Amino acid sequence: MNVPSGGAPALVRCGPRGYGPTVAGPALVSAQGFSARYDVDRDRGVFSRAAHDLFGRSLAGQVLVFPTAKGGVATAWMLRDLRSRGLAPLALVFDRTNPVMVQGAVLAGLPIVHRLTPAPSTAIHTGDWVEVDPTAGEVRVWRA
Repeated sequence: MNVPSGGAPALVRCGPRGYGPTVAGPALVSAQGFSARYDVDRDRGVFSRAAHDLFGRSLAGQVLVFPTAKGGVATAWMLRDLRSRGLAPLALVFDRTNPVMVQGAVLAGLPIVHRLTPAPSTAIHTGDWVEVDPTAGEVRVWRA
């Protein structure tokens, strides 16, 4: 894992155990919810809904941070399809998610955590370096 030098993280967010391996990468943070099916162009792996605050941004190789999940059962196959083509995010971090998003993350093999304290979507900023440790229920943040 490529944790930046410079010592201890600026923030640590803790919550219940999540799913998946520990990963680290740059944060891409939204103030809006996330639907893998309706917010993303599956062919290009970019946010394609014009009204979304991440419109035009690639989700590949990013730790995505959202206040909530939205959408339905298409989430599972969409995340798996993105993963199979190298267009998936590194991990999903939510203030609160739903069972459908968790199912999608597990099917795609993507780390996922939620219910961290305090809320990650307001404490983490786009460009921060984030280490997600689902087994410990922790997200560690180094400021950009």
